[in-house]
Amino acid sequence: MNYFVLIDGNAILHRAYHALPPLTAPDGSVVNAVYGFTSILMKLFHDLKPTHMAVAFDRPEPTFRKTLFKGYQGKRPEMDDALVSQIPKVQDMVRAFGIPIYEAAGYEADDVLGSIAAQIQTLNFKIKTERIDEIIIVTGDRDILQLVDDHVKVFMPIKGLSEGKLFGVQEVIEKMGVTPAQIPDLKALMGDASDNYPGIAGIGPKTAVDLIARYGSVEEMYGKVKGKRKKGKGEEGKRSAISFRLSAGIKEKLLKGEESARMSKDLATIRTDAPVDIEELRSVTTLDTPEAREKLSELHFPSLVKRLGNAKEETQEKREKKSEQLELV
Repeated sequence: MNYFVLIDGNAILHRAYHALPPLTAPDGSVVNAVYGFTSILMKLFHDLKPTHMAVAFDRPEPTFRKTLFKGYQGKRPEMDDALVSQIPKVQDMVRAFGIPIYEAAGYEADDVLGSIAAQIQTLNFKIKTERIDEIIIVTGDRDILQLVDDHVKVFMPIKGLSEGKLFGVQEVIEKMGVTPAQIPDLKALMGDASDNYPGIAGIGPKTAVDLIARYGSVEEMYGKVKGKRKKGKGEEGKRSAISFRLSAGIKEKLLKGEESARMSKDLATIRTDAPVDIEELRSVTTLDTPEAREKLSELHFPSLVKRLGNAKEETQEKREKKSEQLELV
């Protein structure tokens, strides 16, 4: 099978930085995130045996979400200078492996990944003449679980850098309580503290899951809750019976929070229209390039140089195997 691995660069970079102790290069610069990110990337290539890879990063410009809601991600602390300084080094390392980097002004890395996946699906899962059997998105951000379907899976680290889990549709339902496509609806009701958008005041995760299970979507829910009166024989009309199954308190919260819910759904929804060009994508047969060896040597990562050599010796039979449960480092 041919696998296309898409990596959420910012999410994995953050995880690597916070999971590993400080590490310095010969020039004294901090490189723990560079080491961790590179180690993860190499492990993914070893275990998933992808035919194609790409990495997406955020850009510094404000995104459309910030324009929509000024408080978006407003409570997040500033990124450590020691982490910021490593971003160019990580991107240089990715390019040295021959892996393309994607960014789009006004969009987050999530949207870029979603747009690449959508384009591949539009092209009937073909890149040029090569068939793609499955897309695997690597991230620590649960929002991306909304992209999971029969051809897209998400691989998430679940314990530092040592363990991860592959999420298909059923795993997402078990984790979130709703289908992948309903995750934006779920976030619309319960909000997201990490991204600092409100959802509906007083609606927690359990109630949100119950409401989405009942109505299917935010739009359908409000269509029922605000159901127009139906004229009957000899009566002025009555509201749709389903609206009466809500408690008065829940119904009041839903009606009062409608504007916030609709905005929160827009914020939670990963866009698939970011301007990305997948024409530059090409197959990745090895990470053992002269440029990669030079970069790893400059950073004084001899253990990673050794892993490059070991990876090159793999047989084609091993490259065709894939693990459902992976260790990243």
